[in-house]
Amino acid sequence: PDADQERVKRQLSEHNLLIEEWGGDVISVPVSALTGEGVTNLLENLIVVSEVAELRANPSSQAEGVVVEARIDKSRGTETTVLVQTGTLKIGDSIVIGTNRGRIRAMFNDRGESIVEAGPSEPAEILGLTGLPEAGELFVVTDNDKSARQLVNDRSRQEQIQRASAPTMEN
Repeated sequence: PDADQERVKRQLSEHNLLIEEWGGDVISVPVSALTGEGVTNLLENLIVVSEVAELRANPSSQAEGVVVEARIDKSRGTETTVLVQTGTLKIGDSIVIGTNRGRIRAMFNDRGESIVEAGPSEPAEILGLTGLPEAGELFVVTDNDKSARQLVNDRSRQEQIQRASAPTMEN
């Protein structure tokens, strides 16, 4: 109730983000998480901005996205929740996340229901990775297991080189 919208606008301008009413190109929509006021207006503005910017994800390309969380389940193995950003993720795809790889054995939606594919902007929980990835890591789908193995080997080598060349702290 005591939010100061003008102060927020000033703070945005200090970071070179000018809202439209101040002559900039950033849309500002006041919303309330408590009452839900302004949410409809926010959603309408998001649609307009995405249409003007022609934001489109290609569902036909190989999937890419980001890891939301990961954990190990004793009976199911590594469970990784991902958000597909572009392309379509399918059961059987070879996937690489950081230095972890695998073939997707099973996939579930946000309600825990089994699914066979997840398109752009869809979250999915996947099973089949060899290791435990970190939240925020990016994933890519490769053509086959051989490509996935090669990509993981290249990334592991890069990490080793970086660790070897990093300055060490001496006491």
